[in-house]
Amino acid sequence: METQYDPSRDRVKLVASTGDISARFPTLSKTRNGEGGFTKPRDGILDYLESAQWTADGTTLLTYSSTDLVSGYIVPEDLLSTSDELTLKSQTYIQLPEPSNVLSGAPYFSLAEPWTQQLLVSTRDHPIQLFHLTPSPSPTPENSHLPLSSYYFTKARSETFLTATSLLWQSPGSHFIAGNRSLLARFDILRTGEEPVARIRTIPSERHLSKGGGVGMRGTVSALGEQPMDTGNSASLVAAGTWTRWVGLYDFAQAGECIATWGISNAVQETATHEKMSGNNNGGQGEHPDGIGGDGITQTIWSPCGRYLVICERKSRGALLYDVRVTGKLLGHLTGRDALGNQRVTCDVFPGTGESSGFELWSGTSSGIVKVWEGIGSLEGPHAPAWEWAAHQSTVGSACLHPSGTVVATCAGSWEFPDEDDDPSDSSSLSSGDQSLGSDSEEGNDDSEDGDNSERDGESERVGDRIPWMHRRNRESSLKIWSVTGPPSMREGSLSEPRSDS
Repeated sequence: METQYDPSRDRVKLVASTGDISARFPTLSKTRNGEGGFTKPRDGILDYLESAQWTADGTTLLTYSSTDLVSGYIVPEDLLSTSDELTLKSQTYIQLPEPSNVLSGAPYFSLAEPWTQQLLVSTRDHPIQLFHLTPSPSPTPENSHLPLSSYYFTKARSETFLTATSLLWQSPGSHFIAGNRSLLARFDILRTGEEPVARIRTIPSERHLSKGGGVGMRGTVSALGEQPMDTGNSASLVAAGTWTRWVGLYDFAQAGECIATWGISNAVQETATHEKMSGNNNGGQGEHPDGIGGDGITQTIWSPCGRYLVICERKSRGALLYDVRVTGKLLGHLTGRDALGNQRVTCDVFPGTGESSGFELWSGTSSGIVKVWEGIGSLEGPHAPAWEWAAHQSTVGSACLHPSGTVVATCAGSWEFPDEDDDPSDSSSLSSGDQSLGSDSEEGNDDSEDGDNSERDGESERVGDRIPWMHRRNRESSLKIWSVTGPPSMREGSLSEPRSDS
């Protein structure tokens, strides 16, 4: 399959954008100016967008920034009916008190019904919280959004709050699942202020010296993905992935019964052999003795048909593809997905055309390019991207397709460090602070807690007084919406017509 390495402007068209917001994104500060408005970004840290996701009805984009700000962007009604590039503006925001690695919109979200506009977040030293996204009439730090409900995720033998390292709000929305170290917890959305209704240990015991004795999967559950419903499968499974590179399939229709677990380290090594046998270097990918690499699972995503499972990792040059009908057997792998840092780079899937054409996968990269793989599942071994385009100038944290498949939203942003020769007094492009390095360190490893975002001692300090390696420069950060113009057989819907995953 031929790869187009030039930007494919004939396949996508930019229809809306926020512009570069890295230096001017509105964040709440602890102090207000004389007019009650916003001041400079909190703690002097310029922020960037980390992730984006569509709401269930496809009317709104939810974003999360490095300064712990959740924003809602309602898509303009004339998005595809005008030839001009539209400007995206957030209609609402929620300033979180602490960093969060998880954000999930309600599976019943509807812009026409305000009560459904809800989302779940989990922050450090707080219970899991349910927020209402309806815009506040006069936003100030005092009347910022307060949680509607709280769900207590604590250690079994103490009152210490656990931070959800992964979150899955299942359809139809009556329950959600949170992951932590060697633990899955299922909550009832109606039982506010209560503990989970079920706790599923991924290993028999954390207190035993052998930590499970080789049974189950040990490690922090960093990713959760639900098998699509109404796909003709006998069970709707949840795929859990860990920082220790293990995958587990759980059936929550059967009280969270573990169906299978397997490690992916050996499979990653197999990818080097596959590429060598196929004679496919994929722009140098086959020259790596460790295959596509990887250092912890960041996403488990199912194909629209529910037969295949794609495993994505940080510090990886590809993604693994499994056929769940043969547990633990590697079917193939995607090459060229350059997620080379710790920052999460999430992807999305879309049904293919015809009966045997497989499915599509859309993913960003660390270089700002968005790549598209087609016909996944129709062949074994290495699978190169079909086409790509240069969407941003920094890491694309999210590439998410609208439910109709007619548009795709991309969200990008990251920090970079100046060279030693750069002028450290250039405060216009540099920021400093004692917060952890956004997504690059908040993920952590299996044996560590969330990134340290402790407050500074309040002493004023000029940026130029810090040593060069402590400075940070914001790269381009923006949210963009692209119309998908081809192939025509797949893009005839409208924004009001959701796609079918059957």
